[in-house]
Amino acid sequence: MNFSFFFMVSLGLAICQTVIFPSFSWFSQCFDILIVVVLYLSLAYTHYGAIIAIVVIGGIMDSLSGVPFFLHIFSYLWVFLIVQLFKQLVFQRSVVFMMVIGMIAVTIQQGLMLFSVFIQQGQQGVFNFDFALILRQIVWGALLIPPGVWTMGVLRQNYFYVIRQFRRELARKYRG
Repeated sequence: MNFSFFFMVSLGLAICQTVIFPSFSWFSQCFDILIVVVLYLSLAYTHYGAIIAIVVIGGIMDSLSGVPFFLHIFSYLWVFLIVQLFKQLVFQRSVVFMMVIGMIAVTIQQGLMLFSVFIQQGQQGVFNFDFALILRQIVWGALLIPPGVWTMGVLRQNYFYVIRQFRRELARKYRG
């Protein structure tokens, strides 16, 4: 059931990010919204299944977006590792913790993007980079990632409730 939930949410967010959101004028200010799924997986799970799911989500985003391959995979894995490190030191349900982790996640992704621009275009490409946009995305990440992770938790609880109710109805109907 976990797989089906995260698959549907990841697919829905990937479609929204690559197909629907680019038609809006505010999309250029938006950070990678699949960071919300990665952060939820990082906070809720610590086993290797979460790492595999994060690599699959990153691979899907790498193939759908026009960024260099392994950028999303690498950034998502770094976010996972940092969250696992900070989970042991800080109370993980704190809003401040979620805001800081959101800012770090967006910064990691933007830093890797900046590094890939530097590798491909050199110093001139870095000087042409819009650093004000990076700062706006970090701020939006700090503000929108905590409610996004909370919404993910509520959606997951509701999904499991609906599945359990459906199973009970099927059992009641077909078992007599």
